Amino acid sequence: MSQLREPLTKRDTNMRDAIPPEEMLVITLRYLASGCSVKDLHYNFCIGRSTAGEIVRKVCQTIWETMKEQCLPTPTDEAWVAIAAGFWGRANFPNCLGAVDGKHVCIVKPLHSGSLYQNDKHFFSIGLLAVADANYNFVYVDVGSYGKDSDSTLFRNSTLWDELESGTLHIPRPAPLPGRDVAVPYAFVGDEAFGLSTHLLRPYSGTHLTVKRVFNYRLARDSLYVECSFGILTNKWRIFHRLLYVNVDFCVDIVKCCCILQFR
Repeated sequence: MSQLREPLTKRDTNMRDAIPPEEMLVITLRYLASGCSVKDLHYNFCIGRSTAGEIVRKVCQTIWETMKEQCLPTPTDEAWVAIAAGFWGRANFPNCLGAVDGKHVCIVKPLHSGSLYQNDKHFFSIGLLAVADANYNFVYVDVGSYGKDSDSTLFRNSTLWDELESGTLHIPRPAPLPGRDVAVPYAFVGDEAFGLSTHLLRPYSGTHLTVKRVFNYRLARDSLYVECSFGILTNKWRIFHRLLYVNVDFCVDIVKCCCILQFR
């Protein structure tokens, strides 16, 4: 609360007293955690509907702006090595930088958007691309892409991909696998929807895999960490259990805020 108090504090006027930052935070957490509507906030806190919406958005933006560098900093090479050690210890998968996957967040169809936000499951959404570590914390998030985009497209259009391609992600140098002498690059793991690259592994395709089946099993177990992180996110913040009846930019602010509050 100490980090949020100053940017959320407003001056009293002759017409009315300003809403305290603590109450603004309570209103926002109630909205996110219960999945209630702005109308419910209007009745429960005796404030105007437009005021309630403005408060929620302001608090969400402030949480992201003030806490992003603390909760979602760009990992250093030492941090990446620590993440890889976590996956080796918990999932028996070496040189893993994190599990990457995408999620659709349900929204009301934006005006004049055509089919841009309609996904392959036939509802309207914005995309959330995330990387999770072995402790179910998000290491990276990218929010706001069109619902029509596949997971692979989300990844290719993300800042994570740009930093991978430009070499600015501070990825550690290749290191030998346990019990081996040959250095192998560190990589993220994803499901079949992602394309194979130097720093992104996906399962082998096909049915007659024999030895490769062990690799697929361990990679799939790694991928579960980001899926479980999404599950924790949606169960903790019940706003994701319904349509978001706000504009796209507001939806992005809500998702970013919840990803920050997911950090443990």
